[in-house]
Amino acid sequence: MRWLLRQDSRIDWILFFSLLPLLIFGLVTMSSFTSESYFFYRQVTWILLSLAIFFGFSLVDWRFLRRSGILVGGYLFLVGLLLLLFVIGTVTKGAQSWLSLGGFSLQPADFMKLVLVLMLAKYFSKRHIEIANIRHIIVSGVYAFLPFVAIMLQPDFGSALIIFMIWLGMILVSGVSRKHLAWLGLVAIIFSVGAWMFVLQDYQKARIMTFIHPLADVRGSGYNALQSTIAVGSGQLTGKGVGYGTQSRLKFLPEYQTDFIFAAFAEEWGFFGVLIFFFLFGLIIWRILAIAMKGATNFEILFGLGIAVMFMAHLIVHVGMNIGIMPVTGLPLPFLSYGGSHLLTEFMGLGILMGMRSYSLAYHRDDVKNEFIGPQ
Repeated sequence: MRWLLRQDSRIDWILFFSLLPLLIFGLVTMSSFTSESYFFYRQVTWILLSLAIFFGFSLVDWRFLRRSGILVGGYLFLVGLLLLLFVIGTVTKGAQSWLSLGGFSLQPADFMKLVLVLMLAKYFSKRHIEIANIRHIIVSGVYAFLPFVAIMLQPDFGSALIIFMIWLGMILVSGVSRKHLAWLGLVAIIFSVGAWMFVLQDYQKARIMTFIHPLADVRGSGYNALQSTIAVGSGQLTGKGVGYGTQSRLKFLPEYQTDFIFAAFAEEWGFFGVLIFFFLFGLIIWRILAIAMKGATNFEILFGLGIAVMFMAHLIVHVGMNIGIMPVTGLPLPFLSYGGSHLLTEFMGLGILMGMRSYSLAYHRDDVKNEFIGPQ
């Protein structure tokens, strides 16, 4: 342990020790609904593998991504894999978005989110001088548009929404002209209004309205959203206790281990438990932003900001759909929900950030040294 703590130039231990309670919350919550240990033990395996990747990636010098074509190759490979899913993908809950590999499955869309953050960080970091040019919005939009369309057609609306939010968030932090972005937004609104008035049929409009307002159809597509809001509200201040959530134990709450784990957690832990969850998640975002702001170059800074955007987008959409203010899209909650793909992606991203942190801190120490005593 003492050896580990001496590696403070590589691992941010505040971030790391903020992650562990969230992982435990997820394990306890998903195992409290049933006597079966299937999800629990598989999730433990994914967590151990993810932690190994986290520490392994922290040892890598990621500066090669700034100048090599490996990143572009990875991006094109994942876009191709997303398209290949229409041929070899496994259909789960109506979406052909899973790739079966022996006894386990992976969701390429999760890895695409991380690669998109890297691609946009690399693109914007090389064009920071001329970033106000509108073509950078268009070109970066193409990077996001290709996986967005492939994921939407699966259909996986949740992951497609995250792809869009990553692009929009990184556009906003990169310094792109807000005026140009506003014009594009206006064009999108005009196009959407025109399609609503003159293109879409009545049944198509009804589907969209049900998607936007699921609680309007509580006997049909809004049933899951209704049960989720009941579970969150019934937790009150202190919760019902681990294993005593009635919505969860009686199986009224669907997908308790993935899409609605926040509702299950809130029912059992209550308002105070939710406050602890948000505090820990806030610590993680704070440390990511702090590391990003000390990046060696714009590439490291933008990557850290992109990771923060990715996590916040997941949190907003997942919690929003669990409390009935956003459409139910089927999206995991970072670090809590069951699943290997999203956990691996999250810890890969954090591992890369730790690797960048190690040489970024050295870079800033050299700057300070040169400033006060001159270069050696």
